[in-house]
Amino acid sequence: MAKAPRPGIPPAGAEDRPRLSDGDLKATAAGANGAAAGTPGSVTERKINLLRKRRYDAVQRGGAAARVQHRKGKLTARERIERLLDPGSFVEIDVFAMHRSTNFGMGEKRIRGDGVITGWGTVDGRQVFVFSHDASVFGGSLGEVFAEKVTKIMDLAVQTGAPCIGVNDSGGARIQEGVVSLAGYAEIFYRNVWSSGVIPQLSLIVGPCTGGAVYSPAMTDFIFMVRRVGYMFITGPDVIKVTTGEEVTQEELGGSDVHNRRSGVAHFIADAEDEAFAQIRELLSYLPSNNREQPPHRPTLDDPQRADPELQSIIPDNPNHPYDMRAVISRVVDEARFLEVMPYHAENLITGFARLDGHPVGIVGNQPRVLAGALDIEASIKGARFVRFCDSFNIPLVTFVDVPGFLPGTAQEYGGIIRHGAKLLYAYCEATVPKLTVITRKAYGGAYDVMCSKHIRADYNVAWPTAEIAVMGPQGAVNIIFRREIAQAADPAAKAAQLIEDYREQFANPYYAAERGYVDDVIEPKQTRAVLVNALRMTATKQVERPRRKHGNIPL
Repeated sequence: MAKAPRPGIPPAGAEDRPRLSDGDLKATAAGANGAAAGTPGSVTERKINLLRKRRYDAVQRGGAAARVQHRKGKLTARERIERLLDPGSFVEIDVFAMHRSTNFGMGEKRIRGDGVITGWGTVDGRQVFVFSHDASVFGGSLGEVFAEKVTKIMDLAVQTGAPCIGVNDSGGARIQEGVVSLAGYAEIFYRNVWSSGVIPQLSLIVGPCTGGAVYSPAMTDFIFMVRRVGYMFITGPDVIKVTTGEEVTQEELGGSDVHNRRSGVAHFIADAEDEAFAQIRELLSYLPSNNREQPPHRPTLDDPQRADPELQSIIPDNPNHPYDMRAVISRVVDEARFLEVMPYHAENLITGFARLDGHPVGIVGNQPRVLAGALDIEASIKGARFVRFCDSFNIPLVTFVDVPGFLPGTAQEYGGIIRHGAKLLYAYCEATVPKLTVITRKAYGGAYDVMCSKHIRADYNVAWPTAEIAVMGPQGAVNIIFRREIAQAADPAAKAAQLIEDYREQFANPYYAAERGYVDDVIEPKQTRAVLVNALRMTATKQVERPRRKHGNIPL
């Protein structure tokens, strides 16, 4: 069911309306037709009325275009901004900007705004900058002035330390302006890179985003897509059919489900634009405005020392049976509220945002219900980028571990699991924010090291009594260590079972690691929330001196 619009925001079928008072509208009409007004007025008054008319025309323009958007099930560029931001907070700039091109008859088609609406406003009272493509002007295509408007907003966002949100609904580069359009894209790309890790950059795809246009969203932190409305691809279906003979629709090639489930390009999916706006607002509630600030604290009534007896029995008796790591996370965090990032891609690794004692944290967790929680190529890439984002913006990391290792197989090896798995390892090693780790069950082999172990400088590591910390699982270890003894036994199966049980008793537990200080404590599962809250308070003043260098060289 569609959400009701907030007070002061037009409903989803309404056309653009001017934000002028009745008195201003009357003055505008008088200024447009001095004879009808009865008196010509002063020179200043006439100029003011001319200003009002021009602004009215720029803002009101596009009634017919608005109807076209609505018939497509889409909002206009202005409606999108108004629904995303706090009511009445938007301040528009460059409303009178127009292109300068005279090629291909463009000199006769000059429209104020030039296909993109730019400005700033607030989300929950915090300043953000926004640009919204206007598909009713040259199909939202990007030209020189369009790019200048966007880059001005991006520069202001960095200079003032506020998030930048791009609403994408564009036909790509404006062909009539030639290489000037390509130069405009490059100027935007350059700013995407230099804004990275400085301010949060969010992209919303609510229409076409194709060709070179896809690279700007790809370099932002999070991409939101609306189902059956937004799509992204570099090469369109027509070109693919000509060059490869393959027939594919736009939705099959670059729709929201493709990029949220298969490619991993997008991070969030919504069924309607209003739902996407709500997702953006919720995400921003966890993020600082820039890398110099701490994440926003939100008071909670959830007792920080709350114990949850249900966690005592969440791990199955059979170590090969799955359980849902989301259930663990929701029982530990404030008010069971968890905003999952990329929930449909690489589902064997969970990533997302939550709060502990009112403080935002980034959550990473193996999901035993998918591939037994093993790490593969896609999960490693997904986790690495999320960890690096959290570290960039001072968001502490909480890692829940139940990992049997890296996924075996030729497909993984040929696909580069070595270098991709190294990305997650690199990201955790590089991170200097508080890092807290809970081992719930399996922590085997190199994957134990990768999943924020003490050895890569996690600050506080605890294990549940059900934890198994070892080089590999008992069965695999016994088959290697005692291969000869098992083969020579009168009853090989019984001998193997006995050795497996002995190995599990001696090594597949958390106590050998605890003796060496590799885990700081072994806790009852119900204590997890209180333990993490206390550790988060302890690490609140953590400082790490990094070696002087230009930048590291993360495996690619």
